[in-house]
Amino acid sequence: EVQLVESGGGLVQAGGSLRLSCAASGFAFEDWAIGWFRQAPGKEREGVSCITTSNGETYYTDSVKGRFTISSDSAKNMVYLQLNALKPEDTAVYYCAAALTGLAKKDYEYDYWGQGTQVTVSS
Repeated sequence: EVQLVESGGGLVQAGGSLRLSCAASGFAFEDWAIGWFRQAPGKEREGVSCITTSNGETYYTDSVKGRFTISSDSAKNMVYLQLNALKPEDTAVYYCAAALTGLAKKDYEYDYWGQGTQVTVSS
């Protein structure tokens, strides 16, 4: 059974940091791309970042470049998203997802999803 479990969300003040974790199981981790998406209330789901676990290729949406860093640990089947210099507009539920198509930027390219973790940034 494929499972993706996010953790690490919370409440933080603007300018603060959080590290989100995505624990993956039930599939060959090295063959997949893992992406992070977020969805704020009343807004569409947005692709934030993605990493190909085989070669470490990464993608970031423009609004998080220079502030967020994605990484993976194949030995642990884990993907991390370091969130720095957080802004109130980063407030959302953050989801990790797995895609078999390489570096995937759109949610329809992803096959499996976690349940999400809430990130709230206060001003």
